[in-house]
Amino acid sequence: MAVFLWKNLFQTTKGRTLQQRGSSLYNGALDYDEELIKKKLQQFAGGSVNLSKEHSGIGILTLNNSRLMNAFTGTMMLELQERVTELENWKDGKGLIICGAGNTFCSGSDLNAVKAISNSQARWDEYVHVYAKYLDQAYEVLCFLYSSLLPLISIALVQGKALGGGAELTTACDFRLMTPGSEIRFVHKHMGLVPGWGGAARLVRIVGSRAALQLLSGADRVDPERALRLGLSEGTLSSSDEAVSLEEARAWLSQYTEGPASVIQAVKKVVTAGRELPLEAALRTEKDVFGTVWGGPANLEALAKRQKHK
Repeated sequence: MAVFLWKNLFQTTKGRTLQQRGSSLYNGALDYDEELIKKKLQQFAGGSVNLSKEHSGIGILTLNNSRLMNAFTGTMMLELQERVTELENWKDGKGLIICGAGNTFCSGSDLNAVKAISNSQARWDEYVHVYAKYLDQAYEVLCFLYSSLLPLISIALVQGKALGGGAELTTACDFRLMTPGSEIRFVHKHMGLVPGWGGAARLVRIVGSRAALQLLSGADRVDPERALRLGLSEGTLSSSDEAVSLEEARAWLSQYTEGPASVIQAVKKVVTAGRELPLEAALRTEKDVFGTVWGGPANLEALAKRQKHK
């Protein structure tokens, strides 16, 4: 029941967004051949999205396109979807750290790929179909990360710069940790754009509408100190070294992922339901999720130990 509610809400929200984006971008895109679009996105190659799954139940997802500050190419966007699907099916998963290779987080879309897409198409409408799919792919994956459909507690480990779509990606995580000298910046205004991957709506929920309006309209650089004041970051790590900061992020996350995976995932589901669903649906979801752990191995073990809480 809970999964049905979430998937139904996700599809409804996606449909509304497609309508709101307007006919200039999406007219006819929905009946375009999916496999053909996938092949066209694969033409804009470069970089990779790597995933390692640790015995502790923490996954490390690394964006690797250091030549372009880990900007997303067409193939990277497809790989991100594949990695997230793999995480969805990870029964022992409890937490996720998203980071970038080469001591920087992500600079959003690969603008060279975007230009190539438009220049390589013989007809404008074909370009629209391909680029619309690229945007839709990013939007879907980030919404999936943000929802309880991926019930892992997630952290964006922000090293170096998180710009544009990279800044949007940080908002799709439950928490953000920043290294000294790093920054988050929504630079969309300078490109004549607004966020299109769901970053604005999520930013409002994280920092409030006034701060979100300032960050978007001013394209402000948000350093670790300001991010902490705004509630955009949970803290500043002690080192900007790639290996050291990853270990610090892993230690920070482990305090919230201690315990059975089934319980940690259940916690994430009920909290996300409370945030995203209407109250009545959230209450039903919570009851349904409770039913999946009540009488389960972790519950029975705790009862047998007769634990006392001080």
